[in-house]
Amino acid sequence: MLNIGSHLSISNGFKAIGEQALSIGANTFQFFTRNPRGGAARKIEQSDVDGLISIMQENNFAPILAHAPYTMNLCSAKAETREFALNTLTDDLHRMEYLPGNLYNFHPGSHTGQGVEKGIEQIIDALNTAMFKEMSTTVLLETMAGKGSEIGSRFEELRAIIDGAKFSDKIGVCLDTCHVFDAGYDIVTDLDGVLEEFDKIIGIERLCAVHLNDSMNYLGCHKDRHQKIGQGAIGLEAFKNIINNKYLSNLPFFLETPNEIDGYAQEIALLKSMFGNV
Repeated sequence: MLNIGSHLSISNGFKAIGEQALSIGANTFQFFTRNPRGGAARKIEQSDVDGLISIMQENNFAPILAHAPYTMNLCSAKAETREFALNTLTDDLHRMEYLPGNLYNFHPGSHTGQGVEKGIEQIIDALNTAMFKEMSTTVLLETMAGKGSEIGSRFEELRAIIDGAKFSDKIGVCLDTCHVFDAGYDIVTDLDGVLEEFDKIIGIERLCAVHLNDSMNYLGCHKDRHQKIGQGAIGLEAFKNIINNKYLSNLPFFLETPNEIDGYAQEIALLKSMFGNV
C-alpha cells in the first residue's frame, strides 16, 4: 500500500483534517503546527485529538507529519530570532505528545553570514535544549536546496547535526525531492546512487519521510521552486521510480505541490496508479 498524503490546513481542527485526508484518498497528511510565518499555536482540545486518533486507527494511517513554521531559524545571527525559534521548537515538541509516535519536521535554518560550522553548532544547541528523554516524536531534518545561507543541502551537514544531538536516536531525515534535486543530487538518472550516498553518510535507517515535489528548475540550481508532479524538471517517470524504490516505498510520502485540494486528490490517484507497476 502506498502511504500518501498532502499538506492540509489544521484550521478546522484535528478530526476535520483527518476527514479531509480520507476525502482525497490519503492515509496520512502533513500540517503546520502554527501559522507558517510564525505566531501562536491554536489551543488543543483533547476530544478533537481523540477524534483524529480514531480516524487514523480505523483507516490504518501511516505516521503523520507536523511541520515547523518557516520563520523558525535556529541558527540566525540575531539572538532574538534564535530565541523565538527555540521557544517555538520547545513548545511544538511538547504539544506533539498529544499525538504520540508521529513525526515533526523542520528546515535546519540559515546561518545568515555566520558560516555553516557556527550554524550547525547553534542548531545542535537548540535541539539539545528542546528535546527531552520521554518524547515519543521523531524529529526530522529536512534536506534543503541550498539557497542563500541555508544549512542542510549536503548530507554531511545533516550528519553533523545528528552527531552532535544528545537524543540522536530520536532524529531522522525528511527527503524533499525538489530540494535534493535543486541541491545537485541527481534523483532522476541516478536515484540508487543518491540513496547509496545517503546511506553511507547518514544511514538509510534514518530516512523517515519523503516530500514529493517536482521542481520548476534544473539540477543543482539551488532555487527551491516546487512544481506539480510530472510537470517539472524531475518528471513523472522519476516519481514512479521514487515511490517504488525498495528503500522508499514503505515510507510516508507528503505532497507540497502548488495545488488546491482537488489537485492533491488527482495527484494522489495518479501516484497510486503507478505504485507497484515497475
